[in-house]
Amino acid sequence: MNQQFEEFQKKRLLSSYFSVIIIISIVLFLFGVLGLSVISIKSVGNSFKEKLTVSIYLKDDIKNVEINQLKNSLAMASYIKNIEFISKDEAAIFMKEEYGEDFIDDIGYNPLVNSIDINIKANYINNILLDSISTKILENKFVDDIIYDRDLISIMNKNLNKIAFWILPASIVFTLIAFIIINSSIRLSIFSNRHTIKTMQMVGATKYFIRKPFIIKNIKLSLISSIIASIGLAILIAYINQTISIMEILNISLLAILFVIIIVLGIIISWTSTYFATQNILNLNTEKFNF
Repeated sequence: MNQQFEEFQKKRLLSSYFSVIIIISIVLFLFGVLGLSVISIKSVGNSFKEKLTVSIYLKDDIKNVEINQLKNSLAMASYIKNIEFISKDEAAIFMKEEYGEDFIDDIGYNPLVNSIDINIKANYINNILLDSISTKILENKFVDDIIYDRDLISIMNKNLNKIAFWILPASIVFTLIAFIIINSSIRLSIFSNRHTIKTMQMVGATKYFIRKPFIIKNIKLSLISSIIASIGLAILIAYINQTISIMEILNISLLAILFVIIIVLGIIISWTSTYFATQNILNLNTEKFNF
């Protein structure tokens, strides 16, 4: 009879552990999906920003030495993502390919000028900073003009700010939901061991001694759950990447941080939930406790 009871207790314990792992894994996976969405939106936004071209038109009498000097000066600037020099002859060839007509034959000369196309890093893509950068570049005596699409930049930043405005509260709400679900699951698991906890307390065990194995156990379960959630998220990313090549635009550093956050979040919630769940049982009046 005792052996059957012990086997029943073991099965119930394993079932409890399995349930906790499944619940935490699902919640952390969904949290990871939310984080992936945030990173994707930011990465896509940065990718679009850094594809915007700022054209620096040079004066017609500029010398090759001055062109190289300007290119080197821009290359050393912290805000530059990419630089491409386009000569007036290359610009004429592009115009001919684009419109199918050789306008040079019609007017007798090439009216185009040498230019440098630059791509700015995403953090600098706003009209205030671009105006400041343009003013600084225009201080060069051989720069004639700088052109970029101010309206497009304003619209892009406005839309990205709207998305960010809604993502922040959504992330906070989902984090709270994750905490509540994981906390409830762990509390139920701890409550099923309430008799063991109170028995240990009655024979003189300290609260730290009683609480420690439960905290260690649930942290281990959360680590297993975090690994499962991370594997699930990695599979999801690989699947999406086969369709739209998402890895080309995703920020790898942010993605690595997301996986770390998943693990840390699981550990923090598990530790906090276990601590307070055991504390509640330990604080119960032994005389009124239902054995």
